[in-house]
Amino acid sequence: MRLRIFGALTAVAALSALSTVSMPLAAARAAAPAAAWNAPRTPDGQPDLRGFWTNSTVTPLERPAEFAGKEFMTEQEAEAYEKRRQLQENSQAKDDIHYDNVIWQKESYEKVAHRRTSLVVDPPDGKLPPLTPAAQVRAAVRAEAARTGPSDSAQSRSLGERCISWGNEGPPMLGSTYQANLQFMQTKNAFVIRHEIMNGIRIVPVDGTPHLPNNVRLLHGDSRGRWDGNTLVVDTTNFTDATPFRGPPATARQDIFSGRDLHVVERFTRTDANSINYQFTVDDPSTWVKPWSGEMLIRKWDGPIYEYACHEGNYGLGFILSAARVQERLAGESR
Repeated sequence: MRLRIFGALTAVAALSALSTVSMPLAAARAAAPAAAWNAPRTPDGQPDLRGFWTNSTVTPLERPAEFAGKEFMTEQEAEAYEKRRQLQENSQAKDDIHYDNVIWQKESYEKVAHRRTSLVVDPPDGKLPPLTPAAQVRAAVRAEAARTGPSDSAQSRSLGERCISWGNEGPPMLGSTYQANLQFMQTKNAFVIRHEIMNGIRIVPVDGTPHLPNNVRLLHGDSRGRWDGNTLVVDTTNFTDATPFRGPPATARQDIFSGRDLHVVERFTRTDANSINYQFTVDDPSTWVKPWSGEMLIRKWDGPIYEYACHEGNYGLGFILSAARVQERLAGESR
């Protein structure tokens, strides 16, 4: 994976310039009130969210036990947490030969920005609500299938391994392990979200177009948007029952799947030249006992994003299935 070092020289130059400012002048500037930031507009008069962005973060979806009862880390805790996470990724076992994490997961932008201890903000404990009894049954069935026949066919493997979806496309958009990069495009009638991972593209009409009929179902749902002042509100329904959120430890990165009743509301609010506050609420009465909400910071970067040629290089899936057939043959011969 390429290294993104787009901010290094700018940062060095900025630090050099700051070091030459005299203390009285620096104090005077600090005391001056900050100028109000005016959100830019597109030629059509909409708030301008266009450009290249990243939602890369090491903040977990749910709050770890070490931060129980604590919504935000201190600056020191955030720095230590990020270093520990990076050390974990870089401490790859020698027999883990999938790929080199140090290369694939290297980015030059900071991954802990708002210092939240979890992306989940409601419930207040930072944890997803309990699964409904029906969802518990579905999860148990999937777990048993993964245990007893994880490689029966291509369909037995995860959507990520099959180069269909990592789940990062959302909604909600929870990021990806690496290359968590986005491009936002706008026209008068549509807002477009393009992901670098899996090349997912979501076209969100903002012209009042109604949702698709209830019998039309899509893996990433059917999104419709509207402007609420400077905030883009996106309402998504019409999901399938295969929409992934995060990964199972055995065969995929998504171990929680929603039901067809999933309803997601996202809010995109640009707060300054380099930041978008991304909020979302997830409601699926067939999966969770109550709705839950999250928040994260989407940050601007220079771009561009590139094609993620997953299918073209997906030799691993064929090897997994062929190796499973060999194991089955050897097991039969040993009986």
